[in-house]
Formats: sequence, C-alpha cells, structure tokens
Amino acid sequence: MPIQISLNNRQQQVLGATVRQYIATARPVGSEALVDGFQPRVSPATIRNVMGYLEKAGLLYQPHTSAGRVPSDSGYRVYVDQLIIPSEQLAKQADRLLSNRLDVEGWTVEAMLHGAAQILSTLSGYISLVTMPLVSKAVLRHLQLVQTDPSRVMLIVVLDSYETHSTLFDLPPVPSGESADAELLDRELQILSNFLTQHLKGRSLGDIATLDWSDLGRKFDRYADLLQDSLLDLNQRTKSTVSSQMFITGVAEVMKRQPEFSEIQQVQTLMQLLESEREQLWSLIFDSTELEAGERRVTVRIGAENPLEPMKTCTLVSATYQRGSATFGSVSMLGPTRMVYENAIALVEATADYLSEALS
Repeated sequence: MPIQISLNNRQQQVLGATVRQYIATARPVGSEALVDGFQPRVSPATIRNVMGYLEKAGLLYQPHTSAGRVPSDSGYRVYVDQLIIPSEQLAKQADRLLSNRLDVEGWTVEAMLHGAAQILSTLSGYISLVTMPLVSKAVLRHLQLVQTDPSRVMLIVVLDSYETHSTLFDLPPVPSGESADAELLDRELQILSNFLTQHLKGRSLGDIATLDWSDLGRKFDRYADLLQDSLLDLNQRTKSTVSSQMFITGVAEVMKRQPEFSEIQQVQTLMQLLESEREQLWSLIFDSTELEAGERRVTVRIGAENPLEPMKTCTLVSATYQRGSATFGSVSMLGPTRMVYENAIALVEATADYLSEALS
C-alpha cells in the first residue's frame, strides 16, 4: 500500500525524527524536541517550516492548535516504506530464543506454534497471532478405515501437521447372494487403508478429494464414490472450522503498556474481534495480493488501511510461514499505529522464517 510522495533529504529527516519521537513518548512532537537530533544543528524555525510542509502533505497533523505534530497513517506509511531498515540484531535474538526454547522434535505442532506466539509477544510487547497450518496446504500422512458397526465405517485422516480429522459413511449394500462377513470386511478395510495411504501420502486434502478414483482397481470400485464423497465432505468441514485455529498471546501486556488501549470501549471492541470474530481476522490476514504473489513476505496494514473497524487505530504486521514455495500459515503482530516498526517487522519475519524451516 505504498504512497507515492517524494521527499527531499531534510524532509525525510524531519519526518523520521518526528515519528520516532512520537513512538517513544506518545506525546505530540514540537520542533524544539527535534533540534538536538540534527548534526549539524538546525534551527527550530527550519524544523517548523518542514513540519508545516509535511502537515500540508498529509503526513503529520496537529491534534490541537497549540500542540505539536503527530504522524498520520500516511506518515507512518511513508516511514515504513521509505525510512526504516528492520532490526537485524533483534531478528537474530528472536531466532536464538525460538531455537533454544522450542523443541521441534519433541513438541506437537500446536505446542510449538503456541510457544512461538508467546516468545513473539514477550519480545515485542504487542499482541501476537500465529495461525495453525492451513489444512488445504497440509498433506496426508496416514489414512485409516475402521468399521464402527456392521453398516458404517469411519475414515480417519492424519495430516503431516499431526492434526487428525475423521468422518463417517455408510457401507455399500452387500451384493445379492452374498453374506456379510465382519472378519473379511476388517481385512478388506485394512488392505484398502494401506493401499490408499501408499498411493495418497504426500497429497493435500484438496487434491485427494478431486482425484480420479478409477485407478483404484476393480476390487475397491464399490468404495470409490463413497470415499470421494467423504473426502469432499471432510475437505469442506476443515475449511469451515479453520478460522478458530489461531494462537493469540500478549493481550494483557499490551493493555498495560500501550496508552492507546486505555479506553474501555476500544478495548471491548478489540477483544470481541479477537475472541469471537476470528473468521474476519483470519480473512484479513490471508487476503493479500502480496502474500499470494510471493513478492513481499511481510505486509504492514496501518490504521485505516485495516477494513475491520476495531483495528482502524491499530497496525497489523503479518508474514507467512511456508512449505516450499506455498503459504502454510501466518505470523502476525497487532499493536497501536504508534508501533516500533523496525522491531515489529524484524520479529514477525524472523518468527515466520523459523517456523518455515522447523515445519519443513
């Protein structure tokens, strides 16, 4: 969401200094507060003139006539796009903490993602949001068919994220002239389970649900339509429940540390979004042309750039963690627009990079 505006060197210096000062103090910034930061020294009058230009350009504004200036959403946007470099030192610190505190071999995926979310919120002081792997991108690790009663079978699918999903279907009727044999059926289901696991392992649920089942062979033809319908159903149901699979940490800490969240009404609407409207939040995190195109792994949505009303005074920083070149999940950070962007971007990207490697 870049803003096309050209600033000369002095204007960039004043905008950058104003944003950093406001982030540090949460108070409107006057020209006198910036004088000491310029070498060689610049007069307050010169700085005021530049701040006046930046205000006319829509990058700063005065909350009150006698107050100093505050960055607008557009000012933060120019600052993020043109004036900062993410903190390499903090990114390395995050990678060390993640490597030392998370057990890739011994922990479940859920435990690892939850741990990553906690580390991210502790380092940043903001709210962290880490999604579970997208089920549509997860691939099949094991498939099992289990008879639950004489006429029903449970299809159990284990994904490579170690999530387990199941669905029930009725058995096809026994052909005329044949009698049901439970022991024979169990053996047949086990053979079919092994056959399917061997041929379908490594494919995504979406791929499996739309396969041409004719190559299963005549022996299993009578199951093919039922299995395909069951997998289609399973694929749809996992899509509809995926929005709740998100770890959110750091809410209490950000409420204490950030004055922007001192108003009860704002806190209530934000909490409602985080607790009961996660589907909207999920859609926002993954609805990005940059993420889909793979051209820019980190996106920063500032203030009014967020379409959800409770987030219009917030910034959402998001990066995807990958499997190969495919988006597998997301790491995000939510805080006030008065965010330390150099740190936030570095932390989110470092966490996403770590998870990409760990979950491969």
